[in-house]
Amino acid sequence: MWGICSRTVGKLGMAKPCRLVKPNHLMKPVSATRVSGRYLSHQQGLPHLPVPPLQQTCERYVAALEPIVEEEELQRTRELMQDFQRAGGVGERLQRGLEKRARRTENWLSEWWVQLAYLEYRLPVVVHSSPGLVLPRMNFSDKQGQISFAAKLIAGVLDFKTMIDNETLPVEFLGGKSLCMSQYYEVLSSCRIPGLKRDSVVNHAKGSPPPRHITVVHNFQFFALDVYGGDGVPLTVEQLRVQLERICSSSSSPPQSADDVEPVGILTTQHRDSWGKAYLNLVKDKTNRESVSIIQRSIFALCLDGAMPRVSDEMIRSSAAVQMLHGGGSEWNSANRWFDKTLQFIVGEDGTCGANYEHAPAEGPPIVALIDHVVEYTRKLETETPPSSLPLPNPQKLHFNITPEVKRDIEEAKQSMNILAEDLDVRVVVFGHFGKSVPKSHKMSPDAFIQMALQLAYYRMYQRCCATYESASLRMFRLGRTDTIRSASAASAAFVKAFDDAGRQNTEKVDLMERAVHAHRSYTNMFSASSQAISGQAIDRHLLGLKMQAVDEQLSTPRIFRDAAYAKALHYQLSTSQVPSQTDCVMCFGPVVPDGYGVCYNPMSDHINFSVSAFNACEETDAARLARTLEESLLDMRTLLDQTPRAKL
Repeated sequence: MWGICSRTVGKLGMAKPCRLVKPNHLMKPVSATRVSGRYLSHQQGLPHLPVPPLQQTCERYVAALEPIVEEEELQRTRELMQDFQRAGGVGERLQRGLEKRARRTENWLSEWWVQLAYLEYRLPVVVHSSPGLVLPRMNFSDKQGQISFAAKLIAGVLDFKTMIDNETLPVEFLGGKSLCMSQYYEVLSSCRIPGLKRDSVVNHAKGSPPPRHITVVHNFQFFALDVYGGDGVPLTVEQLRVQLERICSSSSSPPQSADDVEPVGILTTQHRDSWGKAYLNLVKDKTNRESVSIIQRSIFALCLDGAMPRVSDEMIRSSAAVQMLHGGGSEWNSANRWFDKTLQFIVGEDGTCGANYEHAPAEGPPIVALIDHVVEYTRKLETETPPSSLPLPNPQKLHFNITPEVKRDIEEAKQSMNILAEDLDVRVVVFGHFGKSVPKSHKMSPDAFIQMALQLAYYRMYQRCCATYESASLRMFRLGRTDTIRSASAASAAFVKAFDDAGRQNTEKVDLMERAVHAHRSYTNMFSASSQAISGQAIDRHLLGLKMQAVDEQLSTPRIFRDAAYAKALHYQLSTSQVPSQTDCVMCFGPVVPDGYGVCYNPMSDHINFSVSAFNACEETDAARLARTLEESLLDMRTLLDQTPRAKL
């Protein structure tokens, strides 16, 4: 997603969006080494995001359209683009303005991107923007096991937080160049605040004093739990366990009648405009305002979930993904959340565990790095720590006064959330036949190989190619977020059209596969002679910048951005993200258009974890079918390679 943000891309391009940009969901990973070092000292040495040459972007944009629009449409776009970039034309004017902006800002894109892709994006953050992450099922199945694991999890997060607080988090390097680490400093003690037309994000980590508590949600009830003692030392795992037991004992069953225990968390699932209005209603009351402020200022949220729907063994992972994405609806765990919180860890009583994160402050890699650290921490043998002689204060229960207006808002939120939960189909699949070692053995990038399998699967289902979003990291630049890898290319189209053609020789098909994989890698790889995405030379954010520059200069929207082909280019029916991790997990997110798919994957050495989502309301999409076809495509591509030994691989 993550770095996710394909959903918002449609909106940014003036096409009518359905949802998130891939933040999507998550982001193209980088294989980075880590070196200990101070945060600020290396940040100041990072280069600024470049503004690509205008002619280069225009040429690459037309090439990106070739596999997804008809020739007649493409010709019209060529004519519009020639006019746009002519000498003395509007394109040159906007390019000069953008270059001027780049000279006077740390990053010409980042402020626009956060505002447009996230804070002005008005669909619910649930499903449409915030990714979920499914961890391997943990080895417990009762309340005591849940509490014990949750206590270790809290301690693991605080251990990671110490590196952030001390600015000793290892700096990541790629190709000898340091990567921007700013996102790591935004994920804890931060929260999104709803507005009537635009949201905001507040980070309390640098406040004085900084937050010392987390939010714990159990049976739809909210608690503030101090996780540091009076001496500033984190509580021990045993102390945390005692405190979580107190919370669970005082909220042992879901609320039935008392007004102050209405499921207020469900309000955060609303359309952002609706939540903005409901938020103002909620915080009119002093008690409510104080409770909400405590949640917003907390380091992170811990959601202790109750029962999950009973499903077959085959659907256990998919059911877990539902819980991480949206909680399953108002009757399950959707109200056991505060979806505006940047980071929510979710621990189910049956061993189901994972996280949900609000996308505005960060992409997927910092979240995954934190979670990898936490999972490893929870696996360590516990060491005996002497009990503290100081008594622990009781966790603070957060109260809410529920007026008739707030009650009405809660009921409306329940209905909307249940409709969304019913509409989303999520499938998590463990492809166990092979992992990233197979494409590597054929000297192919695992990510490019999987992306070509996705292209083949989609073509087999629909007999056409579609605009495909994969997010690429721009962290080699100061305050860098993401750009777009366009996986559908002329080379990928030639490959998928030839693959099932009985009249083509296997050697030709392998050659076309190699070309498609190379085209994808050249769009991505900073070391390639035709590097584009992660070196800041991709087309999508540049085009967005030109469009936003026109807004800033109060010019009418250039015709190239009102062209039907531009809307098609941003209608991502495949919104995809590779989110690798050391932990055997998978991230998941919703589609970004009503007739599209959200696909995330984590390639391990001998298997690949996939999540595939689609909307049930669309008769043309089918998440289970795409997942099956993707598995078949991966197997068929390997078989082709194995049966063509004389190909020059």
